[in-house]
Amino acid sequence: MYLGLDLGTSGVKAMLIGGDQRVIGSANGALDVSRPHPGWSEQDPADWIRATREAVAGLKAKHPNELSAVKGIGLSGHMHGATLIDAEDRVLRPCILWNDTRSHAEAAALDADPRFRAITGNIVFPGFTAPKLAWVAGNEPEVFAKVAKVLLPKDYLRLWLTGEYLSDMSDSAGTSWLDTGARRWSPELLSATGLSERQMPGLVEGTGEAGRLRAELAGEWGMAAGVVVAGGAGDNAASACGMGTVAEGQAFVSLGTSGVLFAANGSYLPKPESAVHAFCHALPDTWHQMGVILSATDALNWHSGVTGKSAGELTAELGDTLKAPGSVTFLPYLSGERTPHNDAKIRGAFIGLGHESARVVLTQAVLEGVTLAIRDNLEALKSAGTTIARVTAIGGGSRSRYWLASIATALGIPVDVPADGDFGAAFGAARLGLIAATGADPLSVCTAPKTAETIEPVTALRGAYEEAYGRYRALYPAIRAI
Repeated sequence: MYLGLDLGTSGVKAMLIGGDQRVIGSANGALDVSRPHPGWSEQDPADWIRATREAVAGLKAKHPNELSAVKGIGLSGHMHGATLIDAEDRVLRPCILWNDTRSHAEAAALDADPRFRAITGNIVFPGFTAPKLAWVAGNEPEVFAKVAKVLLPKDYLRLWLTGEYLSDMSDSAGTSWLDTGARRWSPELLSATGLSERQMPGLVEGTGEAGRLRAELAGEWGMAAGVVVAGGAGDNAASACGMGTVAEGQAFVSLGTSGVLFAANGSYLPKPESAVHAFCHALPDTWHQMGVILSATDALNWHSGVTGKSAGELTAELGDTLKAPGSVTFLPYLSGERTPHNDAKIRGAFIGLGHESARVVLTQAVLEGVTLAIRDNLEALKSAGTTIARVTAIGGGSRSRYWLASIATALGIPVDVPADGDFGAAFGAARLGLIAATGADPLSVCTAPKTAETIEPVTALRGAYEEAYGRYRALYPAIRAI
């Protein structure tokens, strides 16, 4: 048996799979996000441990014998978080999360240093880890002075699980400190933010061994001592392992809290000026590109909170048949935006509101706004040298066939819906645990699920969607100007 632990923004998911990769069961532990000031987003790492304990306890209650047979554990987690610990492994302050934009000025200053783009292959985004440390140095110098280690969120869980300071390449590529082509820390970039390699975790591949489960936890969970813990992956790379998106030409679109258009690459293809992320993949000698929007289902959830209707109720009002884009356009920049704008200050907007703009009209606009933001990502990936012929849909938003038809039509490519099953980050993490424990060939393990349905572009609406995309593209510079 193999255990995948996925530390998400809203909870920890624990998934148990067999050697045949059949899912035995899963359980969750809930998390909240603290937003003490506009643009801030934080979590207490102690809550990650609590939620992990809750999730594993849920598995143990239902599958005690299977949990006792676990031979490997894989980790996945939300990326970019700055978890700061002192020499005694005490957390110095709440973790600053991926969608926190307070360090936009520090990010701009680091990005102006040409070494960062040249070495990392990426823009220094406000959500990345390095500018967060620059913010701490400038605003909380007493905290910065005590930093003994900077850990990414899932790697703080690893420290608790194993006692080891280790990270993997895919997650570390989102810090702005990794030499992404060489797959190693850059002493030059660390020094530029007042840090050194001794304050970083060691690096392993996502498929490699990265510690062993502590005896105390093994006893608590009914496992054997010394269970292998894999390097694991950042959440998007872990999802790619779960979806089998690991070889050149494979791609997925994720409609989660954020939105991601992810393409696997057989070589390193950086183009930072496009605002495309060029990161190491979780498998050795592979890389990936992705465009990221900060609010995907988060935009629909915001609309749900305003209207008092659930996301399911809102999308049900649209029916099953895709409509031409309406007169209202929604810009989903509720937390700023990454690809292609790299703009932490921009905010969302409805454009074209009229007396006739009922709730269902606004719901359609929200879905279309996220769809057109993903189209922005496709154009950015094209400019960076990646061609995508089709995508597989994952994430909570992929339950809406209307939304998937909208995406297929806006992108002009088929969208595959996988057969029933959970192939997300927790499953990918469990696969990495299997590989680390057994030495299995990663490509033979990380295969794609069967396709249950393919949603083709609605040809009759392609022209209308192109017109809508033109309007959408014109709105960002207009809004930014004011």
